[in-house]
Amino acid sequence: MLASVLLALTQGLGMNLVSANLPQVQGALGATTNEAMWLVAAYMAPYASLSLLLIKVRTQFGLRNFAELAILAFLLVSVLHLFVDDLRSAIIVRFFSGVVAAPLSALAFLYMLEPLPQAKKLNLGLSLALTNLALAPAVARLISPTLLDIDLWHGLHVMEIAIAMMAFAAVYLLPLAPQPRAKVIQPLDVVSYLFIAIGFGLTAMVMTVGRFYWWFEAPWLGLMLFGAIIAVTCAAVIELNRANPLLDIRWLASREVLHFTAALLIFRIVLSEQTSGAFGFFQILGLQNGQMATLSWIILATTIAGGLACAAVMKPGREPAIHMVALSLLAAGAYMDSQATNLTRPAEMYLSQALIAFAGALFLPPALASGLMSALKKGPNYILSFVIVFLTTQSIGGSLGSAVVGTFVTWRSKFHYQALAEHIMPTDPVVAQRIAQLSVAYGRLLTDGTLMKTQGLILLNQQVTREANVLAYNDAFLAIALLAAFALSALVVHVAVVAIGNRLAATFQPSAA
Repeated sequence: MLASVLLALTQGLGMNLVSANLPQVQGALGATTNEAMWLVAAYMAPYASLSLLLIKVRTQFGLRNFAELAILAFLLVSVLHLFVDDLRSAIIVRFFSGVVAAPLSALAFLYMLEPLPQAKKLNLGLSLALTNLALAPAVARLISPTLLDIDLWHGLHVMEIAIAMMAFAAVYLLPLAPQPRAKVIQPLDVVSYLFIAIGFGLTAMVMTVGRFYWWFEAPWLGLMLFGAIIAVTCAAVIELNRANPLLDIRWLASREVLHFTAALLIFRIVLSEQTSGAFGFFQILGLQNGQMATLSWIILATTIAGGLACAAVMKPGREPAIHMVALSLLAAGAYMDSQATNLTRPAEMYLSQALIAFAGALFLPPALASGLMSALKKGPNYILSFVIVFLTTQSIGGSLGSAVVGTFVTWRSKFHYQALAEHIMPTDPVVAQRIAQLSVAYGRLLTDGTLMKTQGLILLNQQVTREANVLAYNDAFLAIALLAAFALSALVVHVAVVAIGNRLAATFQPSAA
């Protein structure tokens, strides 16, 4: 189980140490913000789909070979980061990091489930495994300031190499129980996967960089999405005409699976309030990860508490109740954050972010358990199709959540900036007084009154931009709270309708008999 924690942190830190420190990384590589986002996009491109093929690879070539080669490949790619000094080589190495990181998530799952009895795998095992995978973002924010002080970009990856070496030792010292091998990979599986990989990879990249280049201003974004649609369509056509498909498209298009997928996507969007919302809000106020350390500790502690609480209460049939509690906490936390001002600091968000972190750890294990049970009822061949749905909603869904929140904030900030700027007239005595106050700061440097006034206008514009951003984040937090409340209402109505239907069926069944 400790090896599972180590593997989850190895994979998670490889992803989050860069994404949590993009401003510092772009400075070290001499890149702009838009260029630095390609580091994240290059990582997500293979990571979004590779886990799908690895299930069959593991079955055909053996679990031990899979585990040892996966961690060895991750270690070697981690070492390559030490030789990166420019953006182009960094993007190439990050692409291969996404390739080798995909197996580690599966290994973290398997190592957590390995020592548990069969009866505990679906409640305790799933809860602890998913909690492990949720710890890395907070840990990355906690340790990255010290690592950046050591050696900037290379300091981050020295840590990644160190933890990869520890995971390498753990995998070799603690082999998983062998499983029966079977020749399950067919030539058309590879063809279908290549189309799926292209479609998912292009989609993940568009979701990552789209809001930075802006959706309607870069024609190549539309071409990438068009290519993704064509690729996924080709994969669907192939799978629909196979006797033993890699994916059961008809089952994936059923009402139950679409409902499950929509629920997970809504959850990922709501949970982006923490990853993209709260930390993004503090970054526009000028705070760094080191100044948010206490907030990260609180998120880390409440995530663990949420996972343990879920393991304690999760049983078949309790999924709706657990989801109601989680959605209530998410809605409450997001609404509390929507009251922020430019004076808000991490201390004012300790409670709200703790509620959101607790709810995040509480929501996912019951959803995964119920989905697995419904897939098992259909037969073991449906497990792969269900895993694909789950992994897709987590990888692409995470990128989608960040894209939705980031786009909404950008749109609302432009709206608020325009509304605020309309009321700032230099002829207004209050505005003129504020410009004069701001200009005083340059009195010792400038003697030209016109230049001093210009600098005062620049500082006033910066304040207006900051206020517009604060209002935009408040709108985003409120929208997420409303979305969580809507999902909670829909869940309550669904549970009520099912309960009434079951009661009516039980009432009329004896009379019919």
